[in-house]
Amino acid sequence: MSRTNEAGNAIYRHQYGRYFIVVLGFAGMSFLASVFLPPPIVWLFSGVTLFSALGFWRMSAAPAAGHLSAGQTPGPLQAVQEAQEQLEVLGALYTHNPSGIAILDGQGCVVRLNPSAEQMLGYREDELKGRSIAEFLASDRIKTAATLFAEVLKGTPRSFKSAVIHKEGYRVDLDTTAVPIKSGAGVKGILVISTDMTAARRSEEQIRHMAYYDDMTGLPNRRLFVQQLESAMAAITISHNRLAVFFTDIDRFKMVNDGFGHDYGDMLLLQVAERFTRCLSENDFMARTEGDEFALFFNGLAPGNEIEQVSVIADSLTGVLEEPFMLEQYQVNITASIGITLVSEDERSVEEVMKCADMALTRAKEKGRNNYQLFNSQMKSASLEKLTMEQELRRAIAKDELVLYYQPQMDIASQRIVGFEALVRWAHPERGIVSPGHFIPFAEESGLIVPIGEWVLKEACRQNKHWQEQGYSPPPVSVNLSTRQFLQHNLTGKVAEVLELTGLDAAQLELEITESSTMDVEYSIDQLHELKNLGVTISIDDFGTGYSSLSYLKKFPIDKLKIDQSFVRDIMTDPNDAAIVASIIAMTRHMKLKVIAEGVETEEQLQFLYHNRCDEIQGYYFSPPLSVEAAELLMKERM
Repeated sequence: MSRTNEAGNAIYRHQYGRYFIVVLGFAGMSFLASVFLPPPIVWLFSGVTLFSALGFWRMSAAPAAGHLSAGQTPGPLQAVQEAQEQLEVLGALYTHNPSGIAILDGQGCVVRLNPSAEQMLGYREDELKGRSIAEFLASDRIKTAATLFAEVLKGTPRSFKSAVIHKEGYRVDLDTTAVPIKSGAGVKGILVISTDMTAARRSEEQIRHMAYYDDMTGLPNRRLFVQQLESAMAAITISHNRLAVFFTDIDRFKMVNDGFGHDYGDMLLLQVAERFTRCLSENDFMARTEGDEFALFFNGLAPGNEIEQVSVIADSLTGVLEEPFMLEQYQVNITASIGITLVSEDERSVEEVMKCADMALTRAKEKGRNNYQLFNSQMKSASLEKLTMEQELRRAIAKDELVLYYQPQMDIASQRIVGFEALVRWAHPERGIVSPGHFIPFAEESGLIVPIGEWVLKEACRQNKHWQEQGYSPPPVSVNLSTRQFLQHNLTGKVAEVLELTGLDAAQLELEITESSTMDVEYSIDQLHELKNLGVTISIDDFGTGYSSLSYLKKFPIDKLKIDQSFVRDIMTDPNDAAIVASIIAMTRHMKLKVIAEGVETEEQLQFLYHNRCDEIQGYYFSPPLSVEAAELLMKERM
């Protein structure tokens, strides 16, 4: 009985998942009595011949349960009945176990299969008896299984991943435990317990795909791109080649989404992704990192002429976009901006490399889009300067470091002051007065132009009212509204609130709107009418440099046009500029609007404007921007 007991105990000790695996692989499964029944009951079975499915164990006959000798007590009969009941339970567990159970002989051939194993393989037990299990293993698992089964036949249980091919031809992934069936000191067979993990594997693969791939294009995402780039950067330390990282954005992609809808935008991205793949070799890699941004790296660039090589690649990327894209019935032409950074074997981290490519992409956009830029150290300095400037500007707003200067506007005919334009300056604690040309572009890019503009409006109105209270008769103050401010839907309410808060009469406020702010004509007309209803004066600033449409201009409720200084500067030397200025003045007068020329610096320019009947001038010829104190002195002298 000791050999049967060893086999039974080996089986009983091994579990799979949450199930305790009980294998009843022997004829009548009576061998398990030595495992699960107490010794007195086993002794009762010691006279019964036990046939294993492998034919390993035979025991000498003993009195059968129904043939007790005279004088024997009935107690053991009850024990036998209980044992039989337990064996029936064990048989049910074997038959209905959700895990597939197979018994193999010492040569790896099938001896027994439970119903779950039959279902996993698609074969009945009688179809497989005597056949090697290797016939049904997936090809990539045969070598591993053979090695592990050899270890099990030496007496060592093993758990491992395996896979079989179903009768219908599909793969079934399994988690498997193989247990030796011992007979004395030897091993006569293998008990194999397997659970179908195919669905779980598919779920894992789906989760992995979601984690590493873009669900719309099917391309790798940023996470996988970072991993692959890290590996590629490690590889070039051995090959000594160079690596180029490209970041590319579709120019004005938002217009496609807004104009046609996101479905068409997705359609365009799919086509762009397909075209970009034409430029890749087997050693290169591409991902969709976000929105309309694609990241690529190109491997194996030979040292020495890397710039020429990346130029060829960039040209190929822009070249595949030249052919129009078809979005169902629509034909669309697009361009791309590309940022490039070269990576050598002594390069920094992946994050730093990607940051450099992104900075180069930003520079390409700043250069007007539809071009590529190669990263250099100056870009990093410029980016750092922007970050520093933004932080310092936020501090300037919070700590009231901004101040207003006022540039007088003069009526040419009477030579009287008819207005003050409020111009913001930054009283930097270390650099002194900083002109707007140095920080306004950063403010517009970061969005800080809105709180700065709101501060300028409030401070200009407050100062004008304060001058009145001091006994001055200040002219109206003009305040520039940035495009971001003008496009705010609550702009009229904010202006009204400032006027009420400061107590300034609306007639003392002139709002200057840049010509480019009025591109959305219908919105601009409504917005301007709302502002005009407050009683403020409205002028179009920098006229002639932006979006010009005379048919719409006549619909705007405006009072004045400002001729941009870029035209005024050369009116005495450039006949074209002179003709433009004269035409603007004539048109303005026919439209019953006032006209003011800014940037006037010489007597000759003033005379030209006077003879062409320009109403007002502004510029250094008359006065530079003045501090509050200097503006007060000027008012005392001239008003």
